[in-house]
Amino acid sequence: MNISSVSRRLVMSSVAVAVAAGAAFTVAPANAAPANQDGFVSTTASAWKNLTPSQTLASTPWKTTSAVDQDGNRVALDNPAVSNFVGWAYFKADGTYTMYNLDNSPKLKGDWTVNAEGTERWINAKNDAGDVLFQRVVPITELTKNVFTYRVFPNAADTSVYYDIVHTKTNHVEPGTDAKGPGANGQGNQGKGGYHFNNGNQH
Repeated sequence: MNISSVSRRLVMSSVAVAVAAGAAFTVAPANAAPANQDGFVSTTASAWKNLTPSQTLASTPWKTTSAVDQDGNRVALDNPAVSNFVGWAYFKADGTYTMYNLDNSPKLKGDWTVNAEGTERWINAKNDAGDVLFQRVVPITELTKNVFTYRVFPNAADTSVYYDIVHTKTNHVEPGTDAKGPGANGQGNQGKGGYHFNNGNQH
């Protein structure tokens, strides 16, 4: 009997003993997440991959960080062409949202949806009485756990001219929620009517 045969028998004996003792043997699926240095498997990447577009948008607060025109040129956020779309945005899992200007002043609130393909976002805007003031649909050009970008057209009849409004993930606590997280109180500004609704202040 050679050494390799002895080794194989020892291995098989060890397995048999372990099975007899009730040890559990599992085979990781081919697409299993890699284990980290401590031997624990990270599920973060897998979890993000399984999120729907709506869940992705609702997973974090967003801050407008840049704007780009149809030629790829960066546009200053205080440029009148894009300034009305700048701010903090909080999309809640219950289908409502609140938005604020970058100085934390209330901006918009209402309802939202994202289609199953993640290519369009719809919102309406409501006053404190719950009346719908306007609604709009914008195409989404990018939606990941870190970046949310949608496109606006100054002239709906001319799609050759547009601006991409880029938002990035932020940990900015929603104003008026006492640091309890987005939507803790159900509405920004404690329902005191501080939202500014008009077609020039859309997001």
